[in-house]
Amino acid sequence: MKAKTKKLLGTWSVLVYLFFYIPILVLIVYSFNDSKISTSWNGFTFDWYQKLATNDALIVSIVNSLFVASISTFFSLIIGTCAALALNRYNFPGKKYIDLLFYVPIVIPPIIIGVSMLVLFAWLHVSLGLSTVIPGHVVLSTSFVTLLVLTRLHGFDNSLEEAAKDLGANGWQTFWKVTFPLIFPSIIAGGLLSFTISIDEFVIAFFTTGPGSNTLPVMIYSIVRTGITPEINALSTIMIIVTVIVVFLGEKWRGSLGDEQS
Repeated sequence: MKAKTKKLLGTWSVLVYLFFYIPILVLIVYSFNDSKISTSWNGFTFDWYQKLATNDALIVSIVNSLFVASISTFFSLIIGTCAALALNRYNFPGKKYIDLLFYVPIVIPPIIIGVSMLVLFAWLHVSLGLSTVIPGHVVLSTSFVTLLVLTRLHGFDNSLEEAAKDLGANGWQTFWKVTFPLIFPSIIAGGLLSFTISIDEFVIAFFTTGPGSNTLPVMIYSIVRTGITPEINALSTIMIIVTVIVVFLGEKWRGSLGDEQS
């Protein structure tokens, strides 16, 4: 009975993985299709990758997305880490409600954040551009950083900080020499998650971006409204390859850390 159940679960797992990854494989294959129509195969070509390299609008949108993601990740890490430390270490009036507020950007639809940001910028008479995309991404990403760092701090051994202080370390020395290295993996995880969310985020960027400052998701949306072109397939393939490489390097780095700790 157990063997039959395991076989059934294994079969369903394979089907689920096929459901997820077959469309990706089809996309990769058709990025080399020598035809503008994605439904017919006319031969193998690298032309779409060459055209992608000369598509100034797409390249600018990629640079814009990388810029927004980098800046928003930087501020999200600072705000989220400080918020997690404050919520974990100190008691103050309204702490429970402030803690609850960090869950709000996660559970509410991004369209609410996008519309509220657009209304705020209109009220302040701020011109839309890349600088107006960043605050919305920071709002969304900070919550994830805070929760990840809080999870790490819940299992933190405070006696390590006390031992450092007993040995003569001041507050800053204790933080940089003891606390920060121990919560660093959660900060890295929060940074990667924030960067990924920002790169992928469409709704907030759609409402807060201005003319000539489109991010990559907004640019792709404007292109695919008339049909998916092989250039988009080529761009998606490159992004998949980069993602796989980053995940592979991250796993190797995590494995090396585990070997050092053991």
